[in-house]
Amino acid sequence: MLLANSATPKHYTHCIEACLKCAQACEECFSACLKETDVQARTSMIKMLNDCAEICLQAAQLMSRDSMFAKASCELCAMVCEACAKDCEAFKDAHCQECAKFCRECAEACRQMARA
Repeated sequence: MLLANSATPKHYTHCIEACLKCAQACEECFSACLKETDVQARTSMIKMLNDCAEICLQAAQLMSRDSMFAKASCELCAMVCEACAKDCEAFKDAHCQECAKFCRECAEACRQMARA
């Protein structure tokens, strides 16, 4: 949730919130995947989770300060989120499926922001 007296432009609000939720989901999925018995089969996805969380946080930061690179960052974020969702969907456990859902939501919010 954004601050009530925030200087962040209001048109960024939904996308920032989607990015922050996605970053949190990726971090939680990362932690859960490390505890799975098939962790070795997940190494590529685990790296993707880190990339996704990082780009989501970066996009939120750039939007929060109304950076001239916010839209470009959102384009990249959408691409990474889609790739992460695809990787997560390959694993059937609940945390991966939930993460994929947040990644897809974030990708859509970022695509909309990049087109705005």
